[in-house]
Amino acid sequence: MAAPRARSLRRWLSRWLAIQTFAALAVICAVVYWATNVNLSIRQEALLTQKMEVIKHLVEENAAKGDSSSLRHKLDDFFYGKPDFSLVLELDGEKVAYGMPDDGDAGQGHDRRISFTLPVPGSPRGSMNAELVLDITSDLHLRAALAWTLFACALAGAIVVSAIGTLLVRRAMAPVDELGRQAARLSPDRIGERLDESHQAEEIRPLVHQFNAVLQRLERAYVQMEGFNADVAHEMRTPLATLIGETELALSGKRPESVLREILGSNLEELQRLSGIVNDMLFLSQADRGAQARGTHIESLAQVVAEVAAYHEAEALDADLSLGVSGDAAARVDRSLLQRAVSNLLSNAVRYAHAGTHIELRIERGSDGIRIAVRNQGDPIGQEHLPRLFYRFYRMDAARPFDANHHGLGLAIVAAIARMHGGRPFARSEDGATTIGFTISGDDITEN
Repeated sequence: MAAPRARSLRRWLSRWLAIQTFAALAVICAVVYWATNVNLSIRQEALLTQKMEVIKHLVEENAAKGDSSSLRHKLDDFFYGKPDFSLVLELDGEKVAYGMPDDGDAGQGHDRRISFTLPVPGSPRGSMNAELVLDITSDLHLRAALAWTLFACALAGAIVVSAIGTLLVRRAMAPVDELGRQAARLSPDRIGERLDESHQAEEIRPLVHQFNAVLQRLERAYVQMEGFNADVAHEMRTPLATLIGETELALSGKRPESVLREILGSNLEELQRLSGIVNDMLFLSQADRGAQARGTHIESLAQVVAEVAAYHEAEALDADLSLGVSGDAAARVDRSLLQRAVSNLLSNAVRYAHAGTHIELRIERGSDGIRIAVRNQGDPIGQEHLPRLFYRFYRMDAARPFDANHHGLGLAIVAAIARMHGGRPFARSEDGATTIGFTISGDDITEN
């Protein structure tokens, strides 16, 4: 099936401008034609009434004298030079016509008539029927000519306005064409460029502004992706180099079984580290594609958090730290993802908390949903670092020694799990206390 043809905005505007112009002119011409027709009808009625009054005066004047011969002469003289008028008198069944003879066109609508009675000459009490006829053929021709003239004017006006409108539309759409040419010049090599909105119309500027905002987000994502790829390469290079070096060493000569087993054990640790990085990257990739958590009803989030705390209790004791859980709530969450997020937060807190301090795991209800946070006492974190803590492979101190057990994706995974539950991550550091956590959307909250 062929794809539908794209609609041309230029042609659409020009066509509807012509149609609307023709419709408007047609309405104006119809009003002019109606007004002219009404005026002609009024004029015809006035002429008939005027001539009728004159005829009545002549007949009444001669009826008193009883001179019918004089009346005929006066009527003939009256209608002389008036080819559009005629008078038909009916007396005792006989008709007498004056002026233009009656040709029977009344049925065709080419005349207008007015009937009245006149006194009979010589018989003041007698009366006869009279009919005054006005031939309106000339008026009909005038109306027809006027109708065609108005139609031609409306059509010509629509054509002229359409032609001018097409030029104006083309000129008005020129900035859009220029934007299209600018957008065509964009490429990954020139992703930092933006569309020029300085000379654009007021109606187009919001569109250009939003497009530039999209370009800015794409540039940020592109830069972040490049950094992510570089970080991945850096993180995987160290264990790969270790694996290659130890393998080459093992193959360089005969080694005792104990040495080979030690080398294989070390290689296994590096392979497990690589597997962890790959699995974490796959998880983050799924989250970036919009994967959502499969929630089940958890009656007590505190119980789930306490289970995670119990798993890290030995690690905390080794660091001379104590753990505690406060608050509780019920929600629909993915239990395994929740445990993973809390575990990452707690592991991060244990690493950086001062010895002899207390780590608190809080569960609170807030305006933005359920807040799950881990609070520890440690070195303060600069405000400029807080929004970046959830970036992948982000390290506040590049000079910090390499840690094979932590590859910089823990808090990024926390942020991804928060998004999968419709929430967001957050971080605060003030007065020697650092609080890092995430929210669960209010849609996932259930009542106890």
